[in-house]
Amino acid sequence: MQVLDASAFIHEYDADGPTASVPEVREELTDSAAFRFDAASGSGMQVHVPGQDARQRTRTAAKATGDDDVLSETDRRLLATAHELDATLVTDDYAMQNVAAELGVAVEVIAQDGISERRDWRFQCQGCGREFDDDRDRCPVCGSPLERKNPN
Repeated sequence: MQVLDASAFIHEYDADGPTASVPEVREELTDSAAFRFDAASGSGMQVHVPGQDARQRTRTAAKATGDDDVLSETDRRLLATAHELDATLVTDDYAMQNVAAELGVAVEVIAQDGISERRDWRFQCQGCGREFDDDRDRCPVCGSPLERKNPN
């Protein structure tokens, strides 16, 4: 089973075997990509709504990697669906690939190179330069905003 992100429909990905996606992907698509989603759902693609447990596990994994603030709700639902269905996620989104690795979900990329390693992002204060493991709105020391920083 493969869970298809919007990029699969945009790049005319040809899946081998059963597929699934989430209703929110259809809302992101226009023109011929939207037609491809409709055609796939009409010919057997499962349009899945993930359960609360899978969505919570996805949120926890995204917080662990530091990607929670860059994922859309559609991204989270796709990850939760792939996790819940024990499926391969088809996406070019790097943050989704990173969270998928944390969840133990296999990923197949379409038009981009896949990630080479999973990352646990750090967050750096734009004012005082201190670094934190967890994402916060503001630095607890000086009150300046935090920015996601590559951990390497």
